[in-house]
Amino acid sequence: MSDTVSKLVTYDDYQALPDDGNQYQIIGGKLYMTAAPFTKHQRTVRNIFLILDDYVVQNDLGEVFFAPFDVVLSMTDVVQPDVLFIAKERLNIITQKNIVAAPDLIVEVLSPATRQIDRNPKKALYTRHGVKEYWLADPESQSMQQFVFKDSQLVLTSQADSKTPSFTSQLLEKLVVELQAIFE
Repeated sequence: MSDTVSKLVTYDDYQALPDDGNQYQIIGGKLYMTAAPFTKHQRTVRNIFLILDDYVVQNDLGEVFFAPFDVVLSMTDVVQPDVLFIAKERLNIITQKNIVAAPDLIVEVLSPATRQIDRNPKKALYTRHGVKEYWLADPESQSMQQFVFKDSQLVLTSQADSKTPSFTSQLLEKLVVELQAIFE
């Protein structure tokens, strides 16, 4: 992600931003902006969404969304995860306009512009708000990391790559994520 501003930015400021094709997010009151993602990123997002949505719908587990869709964690923390899942018993956090609490599962697809923020400030934010499972998908290395919330931390529990081409979601029991289906 690129430009940040030094003054505290709130959700009210965020709502006044232009609809100019850029993606805006606020983390800790700092505004982050990135341009539209590249093709490889969008294909990866699509594939992850389709796999998750198919599994969630077939098993009547909740709802899956993809960016752009605001997740308002506080007045100074508003993000747009690439893909997110909300469990059936928590669907009340979905409003007409946004999501007003931490999703159960968040997936971020890394790109050169977002790699560091997805690994650091966003992971810390998701930890603070108790996201149960966090996946980082890297289209360049065709790998994924799975973090699970344990003891107040998001802990790395699985790494899928060419040597270990899949992992099983701990939140969505029995969902096996195959890299070949993600990075086609």
